[in-house]
Amino acid sequence: EDTTYPKSKLETIAKVVSTVPKGVKFLRKAEKILQDRNNMVFKTNKIDWGMGETLAYGSLLQEGFDIRISGQDVERGTFSHRHAILRDEISEERINLLNTISDKQGTMDIYNSLLSEYGVLGFDYGYAMANPNSLTIWEAQFGDFSNGAQIIFDQYMAAAEDKWKLQNGIVVLLPHGYEGQGSEHSSARMERFLQLCAIDNMNIADCTTPANFYHLLRRQMKRDFRKPLIVFTPKSLLRHPLATSSLEDFSEGSFQEVIDDTIDPKNVTKLVFCTGKFYYDLLVERTNLERKDVALVRIEQLFPLHLEKLQQVIDKYPTIKNYVWAQEEPENMGAWSFMLQRFRLVHLEVASQPFYAVPAAGSAARFKRRHQRIIDKVFETSHTNFDS
Repeated sequence: EDTTYPKSKLETIAKVVSTVPKGVKFLRKAEKILQDRNNMVFKTNKIDWGMGETLAYGSLLQEGFDIRISGQDVERGTFSHRHAILRDEISEERINLLNTISDKQGTMDIYNSLLSEYGVLGFDYGYAMANPNSLTIWEAQFGDFSNGAQIIFDQYMAAAEDKWKLQNGIVVLLPHGYEGQGSEHSSARMERFLQLCAIDNMNIADCTTPANFYHLLRRQMKRDFRKPLIVFTPKSLLRHPLATSSLEDFSEGSFQEVIDDTIDPKNVTKLVFCTGKFYYDLLVERTNLERKDVALVRIEQLFPLHLEKLQQVIDKYPTIKNYVWAQEEPENMGAWSFMLQRFRLVHLEVASQPFYAVPAAGSAARFKRRHQRIIDKVFETSHTNFDS
C-alpha cells in the first residue's frame, strides 16, 4: 500500500494545526503547544510522536476518510501529547483544528469516554464494522486497563473473521513500557494478544519512530481489506530526544516491519532482537559503552511475523556468535513465548526479567535495578542475581 503523502500538503496540515484561528483566544499554554508544533516542522525538522500522529490524521482526513477516537483521556492524551481539542478562552467553544484544514475533508470526532472499557470498545468495534471507511480508534489510558475489555478481544477481534467471515478495521492503542510506574501502569499484556494471533487474524505492532506509526495508521485505511490493529504505544518515547522523524520520513517511505541496525556488520558478534521502547534503553547503553560488536534489530510488527524479512537481516551479519531476544518484561510475559514459538530461524537466547507474578515492581528503585540487570545481560557487563 502506498502510504506516502506529498510534503507540501503535510506542511499545509502542519500550518493549520499550529496556528490560532482568527477571532479565537487560546490559553497561553495552548498557544505554546501550537508554537512547538510549528517549530518541529518548519525549524528543527524533528517531529515527535504526537505531531506524527496528528499528521497521519490530517492526511487521512484530506483524503476523505473520517476518524473517530474514544477512550478515557483521548482529547488531551493521557500523557499530554495529543491536544486534539482546544478551547476558546472567551466563548469556551471546543475547537479541533484538524477539522478546519479544507472544505472537502473528512470529519474527525474524538471523545473522552466513560470508564467502561468493555462497553466502549464493544460499541467502537460495531462502529468500525458499520463504517469501514472511518479510522476508528479506541485508546486505553494505560495499556494495562484493556483487560476490562477482554471479552471483546477474545470473542470478536481475534475470532470474528474466522467464525463469521467479518472483517473489521478497529485500531486499539495501548500505552506500554516500563518506566518504574508500578504493576498497573507498565504492561499492556503483550503476551495475551500474541497468543490470540493466527492465520493473519490481526496486526500487532510496537513502533519506535513517529514516522513508522504514521505509515502504520495510514496503511490501515489505504488497504483494500480490514484487519484489527493492536498498537503498543509509548509513554516515555513521546518526548524522547532520539524518537523523532523528519518530514521527509512522512512524505516518503512506508511502514517498516523490521528496522535493521546501521553499524558495520563485519564487527558484530551478537545480534539482539527487540521491540518498542526498550530499543532506546539498549541504544543509549551501547553508546555509553562504545560497543560496536552488538547490533540492535527492531521488530516493529510482531504479527504477522514475516520470517523472510528477518532472514534477510540475519544474512547481513556473517560473524554472529549468538542471537538474543531482549525485553524489559518478565520471562513469562512480553513477546518472548511468542518468539520462542514463531522465530525458528536461529536459536534465540533471552534477556529479560525472571518469571514474576506481576508485570512490574511497585518500587521505582527496585525497578531501576531489575531493568539495568537486563541491559547488563545483553552487553554482558554484569552477572548479578535478580532480587526478589
